[in-house]
Amino acid sequence: MNENTAKTENNDTVAGTDGTVSAEDLGIDTDQPRTHAESVTKLADAMLRYAVWPATATALVGIVVASVMYGANGGVAALIGGLVAFGSSLATWWLMRKTAALNPMMVMTGALGGFVGKMIILLLVLMVLREITWLHTKSLAYTMLAVVIVWAVMDTVAFRRTKLPTLIVDGDDR
Repeated sequence: MNENTAKTENNDTVAGTDGTVSAEDLGIDTDQPRTHAESVTKLADAMLRYAVWPATATALVGIVVASVMYGANGGVAALIGGLVAFGSSLATWWLMRKTAALNPMMVMTGALGGFVGKMIILLLVLMVLREITWLHTKSLAYTMLAVVIVWAVMDTVAFRRTKLPTLIVDGDDR
């Protein structure tokens, strides 16, 4: 048996067509993505899974604190801020899933463009809503900021914890 062969549980010798041993040859079922699109989709789903509950909790804390400190106007403003931040973060997840099948450079362009676009939209929403006199602007802004920051931190945690291959080599590239 050379270095490119292995033994299975039944003591059978297996090797790939090019002499290499793959996980499938050994009967190992891996959940690793095989394409860049699968990798981006897996990451997007993990980011959503990790961020939804902490962001929801952050928005609820913002609503409760603003309601206690500034009454109904503060609570409504915090609710709007939380919903806008939540919606913009979900738009980022949607963008990742929609661009997953594109060239990796285009996916990065989409991600960076989406981030800049999200910040511009959040700024515009804040600028428009601050003109509403009964709405407590600081409650809106602080809740929006807190939800966006918590979502971004949880995105980072999801990225660090999700097992993704560094390189995905197409079968034709060997």
